[in-house]
Amino acid sequence: MAKTKVRTNFHEARWDEPIIYELSTPGLRGIIPPIVEEEIACRVGDVAAKLPESLKRKSRLELPEVAQKQVLEHYVHLTQETMGSNISNDISEGTCTMKYNPRINEKLIGLPGFADLHPEQDPDTVQGMLQIWHEFERVVKEVSGLDKFTLQPGGGNHAVFTAASIMRAYHAARGEAEQRNEIITTIFSHPCDAATPSTAGYKIITIWPDEQGIPDLEAIRAAANEHTAGIFMTNPEDIGIYNPHADKIVEIIHGVGGLCFYDQANANAFLGVARAKEAGFDMCHFNVHKTFGTPHGGEGPACGALGVREFLAKYLPVPTVEFDGCKYYLDYDKPESIGKVRDFLGQAAVVFKAYCWSRMMGAKGLRECAEISVINNNYMQKLMEAIPGVSSAFQGNGIVRQEQVRYSFQQLKEKYDVGSDDVNRRLNDYGIPWFWSSHHPWVIPEPMTLEPCETYTKEDIEQYVKAVEIVCREAAEDPQMVKGAPYRAPVHQLADISELDDPEKWALTWRAYKRKFGVE
Repeated sequence: MAKTKVRTNFHEARWDEPIIYELSTPGLRGIIPPIVEEEIACRVGDVAAKLPESLKRKSRLELPEVAQKQVLEHYVHLTQETMGSNISNDISEGTCTMKYNPRINEKLIGLPGFADLHPEQDPDTVQGMLQIWHEFERVVKEVSGLDKFTLQPGGGNHAVFTAASIMRAYHAARGEAEQRNEIITTIFSHPCDAATPSTAGYKIITIWPDEQGIPDLEAIRAAANEHTAGIFMTNPEDIGIYNPHADKIVEIIHGVGGLCFYDQANANAFLGVARAKEAGFDMCHFNVHKTFGTPHGGEGPACGALGVREFLAKYLPVPTVEFDGCKYYLDYDKPESIGKVRDFLGQAAVVFKAYCWSRMMGAKGLRECAEISVINNNYMQKLMEAIPGVSSAFQGNGIVRQEQVRYSFQQLKEKYDVGSDDVNRRLNDYGIPWFWSSHHPWVIPEPMTLEPCETYTKEDIEQYVKAVEIVCREAAEDPQMVKGAPYRAPVHQLADISELDDPEKWALTWRAYKRKFGVE
C-alpha cells in the first residue's frame, strides 16, 4: 500500500458544454440526405400524400442545426467529461458489477450479418440469431437450475415487474388473486423488489434485519399468511451479506401458499456456485447486462433474464424461442401468457454479447469469476476498515461478505462534519468516478457501496483505497477544503441540492425547458 500510485495531479476536462440545441445555428447542416432515386420514387409514389392526417406533423420537426465539425466537437467534449469502467477505476458503482466488457464483442455486433437484421424478418431468415437466443437461454437455465426463461424484459426492474405479473396470473388462475394481495420484501433488497410489485397492485410488507444484518426470520414467519402472494428478495443483499436462511424463508412462504422470487442482480459472486433451484425458488432473474459481460444498461440497452419453474412457464411473455430439432421458431401459442412486456424479443445486442462472453468463459470461467470477485471484495474490505473514519455495515458479525460491501463515513461525519457526499465529490479530484452511496432514505448512515468484481487487480483495489484514505486524512486536517470539492473535475456543486426534489425545477426535454423557463 505504501507504494500505491494515486492520481494526485489528476485533471479532467471541464468544458461547461452547452446542450446540442444551444449550439444550433439556422441554416447549418451536418448532412444532406440524398434525393430519392427516380426509379424508387416512381414505384412508391407520393408517400407523404398517402399518410393519414392524424399521422402528419402540425409543425416542423424541431432538430438542432449544427455542422459536422461542431457535432464531433460537442460529443468529444462530453466523452472527455465522462468517467467509467473503460477509462477509470470504477469499483465505485456498487451492486452494478462494472466489469470490463471485451471489445471484440462490440465489434461482433457491428458486423452486417447482425447489425442489418430486422426484428420483423421471417424467422426462417434469422435462424442464426434465434439459435443464439436459444443457446443463451440454456446458459441461464444451467446457471440457475430453473426450467424456462424469457429474455424479453428491458432490464432488471422490468424483469422483476414481469415476475410480479406472472405471480398475479398464477394466483388468479387459482381463484386467489383478490385474497393474495401482499408481497413480502426486505429493506436491503433492491428497491424494485418493493416498487414493481407495488406497481402491479400489491401491498408491500418490508422486513428489517436482525442484529447480524440478516432479514429477521421470525419477522418473515409472522408476516406470512393467507394474504401472502409471495416474497421478492435480493441475495446477497445490497450491503453484501449473503442470507444463509434463504431455504428456510422459501419454506415459510411456500407453507402459506405463496411463491418465491429471487432477485439475482447481485449474482456475480455465486455464478457456478449456488443456484436458485436448490434453494427452492420459483422464479429468479439475472441482469444479463453487467453480470454476463455486457455494459451497464443505465436506462439504455439492457436485458433482464427472467426464469421460472415448469409450472409457471405457461405465463411467460410471448413469443418464446423454441427448437423443433430442425429449425428455430417463435412460439406464440401460450393462451395463459401475460402477453408481451416489450417489443419483439428484447435487446438482441445484449443477448448476443452475453452469449459470446459466456462461451469465452465456459463453466469453469464463470465459477472463477465468482471466486475472484469474492476474494477482491474481502481484500478491499480489510483495507477499507483500516482507514480511520470508515466502518462497514454490521461490521464484525462474522459473516463473510460476497461481491460488495456497504461502508459508512458516519464516524467521519460525527468528528469532522464530512460525510458521504463530501467524500464522493473530493474523490473525483483523484480520478475516481462518483461512487454509489445507497438507495434513499439512507438506512446505513453516510453510506458508500463498492464492488470490486473479477475485473480489477490487486493494484486497482489498493489505488482506490489509498485515494479514500487520502480524502479521510484531508477531512481531519481541513474539513472545509473537502466540503468545497470537486476542484479538478467537470462536475459542479449544486447551489441548492433540495431543488432536485422539486418537480417545478425539472425539465426533462429541451422543449419542456423552453416552455417552463421561457427560453427563446
